[in-house]
Amino acid sequence: MQREVYLVGLGRRVVMDKRRTTIDIRIYYEDTDCGGVVYYANYLKYFERARTDYLEARGLSVAGLRDRGTQFMVVHAQLDYRSPGRYGDTLVIETTLANVGQASVTFAHVIREQASGRLVVEGSAKLVMVDEQLKVKRLDKPTLTILQGPPETRS
Repeated sequence: MQREVYLVGLGRRVVMDKRRTTIDIRIYYEDTDCGGVVYYANYLKYFERARTDYLEARGLSVAGLRDRGTQFMVVHAQLDYRSPGRYGDTLVIETTLANVGQASVTFAHVIREQASGRLVVEGSAKLVMVDEQLKVKRLDKPTLTILQGPPETRS
């Protein structure tokens, strides 16, 4: 089952189910190169926003994790560019928790142009959990349960 919510403070529509979150990103001039095409590195920023929304939809905040001495660090990112995103487009970013290891998580991302459904980018990011000294540590059971669980119900 999926449901659509508006996340206060994030300012965008989010569609969620158990291990997937979908957000919309509108492309502004600042996102593009001089030809009006989304600058390739910006897709990594969009992946980061989508992962943050995935966490926040489940009650995990990046700041809260950091305050408890834990953070996630990207150790591998992969992107395959399929077609250009352009100025004025609204892109839909689907983020799925694809794999969980003892100290890592991998998120898969698919970006499509909203109006046509055209595939723009596919990719993934592997993150490891680290402590305050940036040493890798195991995922604790409560965090693992939250990551693999459904989004919180918001009214």
